[in-house]
Amino acid sequence: MTRNRRLLFILIVAAALAPLFMTGARRAKPEEPADLVLTNGKIVTVDDKVPEARAVAVRGGRILAVGAEKDIRRFVGGSTKVIDLKGALAVPGIIESHGHFTGLGDSMMILDLTKARSFDEIVAMVAAAAKTAKPGEWIRGRGWHQEKWDRVPEPNVGGFPVHAALSQAAPSNPVLLEHASGHSCLANAKAMELSGITARTPDPKGGQIIRDAAGNPVGAFVETAQGLVRFREPKLPPEEALARERRTVELAARECLRYGVTTFHDAGASFRTVDLYKKMAEEGTLGVRLYVMLSESNQALASRGAAYRMIGAADGHLTVRAVKRLIDGALGARGAWLLEPYADAPALTGLNTEPLPALKAAAAFAIENGFQLCVHAIGDRGNRETLDIYEDALKSHPDKKDLRWRIEHAQHLSPADIPRFGRLGVIAAMQGIHCTSDGPWVLKRLGEKRAEEGAYVWRKLMDARAVISNGTDVPVEPIDPMSCFYATVTRKMKDGTAFFPGQKMSRLEALRSYTINGAYAAFEEEAKGSITPGKLADIAVLSKDILTCPEEDLRSAEVLYTIVGGKILYRKGS
Repeated sequence: MTRNRRLLFILIVAAALAPLFMTGARRAKPEEPADLVLTNGKIVTVDDKVPEARAVAVRGGRILAVGAEKDIRRFVGGSTKVIDLKGALAVPGIIESHGHFTGLGDSMMILDLTKARSFDEIVAMVAAAAKTAKPGEWIRGRGWHQEKWDRVPEPNVGGFPVHAALSQAAPSNPVLLEHASGHSCLANAKAMELSGITARTPDPKGGQIIRDAAGNPVGAFVETAQGLVRFREPKLPPEEALARERRTVELAARECLRYGVTTFHDAGASFRTVDLYKKMAEEGTLGVRLYVMLSESNQALASRGAAYRMIGAADGHLTVRAVKRLIDGALGARGAWLLEPYADAPALTGLNTEPLPALKAAAAFAIENGFQLCVHAIGDRGNRETLDIYEDALKSHPDKKDLRWRIEHAQHLSPADIPRFGRLGVIAAMQGIHCTSDGPWVLKRLGEKRAEEGAYVWRKLMDARAVISNGTDVPVEPIDPMSCFYATVTRKMKDGTAFFPGQKMSRLEALRSYTINGAYAAFEEEAKGSITPGKLADIAVLSKDILTCPEEDLRSAEVLYTIVGGKILYRKGS
């Protein structure tokens, strides 16, 4: 090859390689800085591809990168906020998969009866409230549970107190006290008088007025009978009424963030409430992300429901794509619908709170309009009837795939129905804390055989390939995820006894039930539920490593930071 030809060859090769060198030069430039970097921590991602890391970078509200500290360092620029976790545990933002959002906020503005050890203590709380209340002003409270009192009230009917002491404590004020479960209530004489409730008032369908031997109401109302007590919010000027509603939402959001909850599945909201959520989300004042189940009549859904369907509105803060229904009541009030009578009340099998034809109509609306159906079912018959409705809907619409319909609670199942969850793709939206909270009296209601076969059977459901999402049913139980996490991995009740411990989850399974499974239960697993590049930067930082710390330390783990969309919305101590 002549000298000129060699020179020409070199020039051609250089020209061909130039773009590659230029690309390499561009890659060598400093990365665009992250908005936020968490470093020097234990990052448990709940992502099988990269299960654990030491640092994470966030940009534009999404996870930018996860890895070793040296790998993330290149994303730190002059404007980057860097947080040294000092070895703390960071996990995906907690997803509360079943709660009542405005119920949480409202419970913070009325009497808190959750810690009352007896009916006498409740009466004393009402008497104190009556001293400062205006005549005729309603006194409200929530959280009592007769099974958790240290003594049976006297007099009582079936364990429910008679209203006499409550009426004496507040003779001029109507009193309405909601059970912890939300499935029964207590009212005093003034409340019953204003509501027109007498011995002649019939039991409504799906409900029961508790009566004495003479047929007189004792002040306790179960399931749909609660609607007979006609509480009405005080008439306020529109501006004040709206301010109160906003305050309810703000209190709920603040409490969620304090406990590391970044997404909340609201199990039943009206159109009006959704309108408020949407307004606050668009203003940027909502804080947490909401996945909402509409709780409206079939008639209302038919006329307006489809217009309310929305996915990821306001930068992923509001999704409305589910419908909520209740097929039965709660076990504590013997309202859960059972296949066989209650062990401690052989004449009762519970209550069907919504007629099956109405539930089938709700299923038809949901499947035809792209809504998820979420049915509250606690008793084994309630669960069976719900599964039957789901199976019929699937058979009638073979073209509809991946519906992810849910059963909320799924607490007590017939062994024959457990495999149906996995086979039908039905999500079990359960609450770990219910197991240990209810455990002391579940045996009385069901008997040991039925309890062992089908009460809170997480392991059996998972073995049947069902997806379980976790939560607290707040305000039925406190929203605290660590207490629920502890219950899920130990099944230990207050006395230290484990409720059929063979059904407990591993710690990683429990974490998944509170993160990626919750995301899956809302069709959001591609956007949240794990610390994965590209997903929303929703993260909770905990004071203890809940995957490895001693079992008894789990409940004392605290939230250090709650991050939503890359923004620190809660920091302990600030």
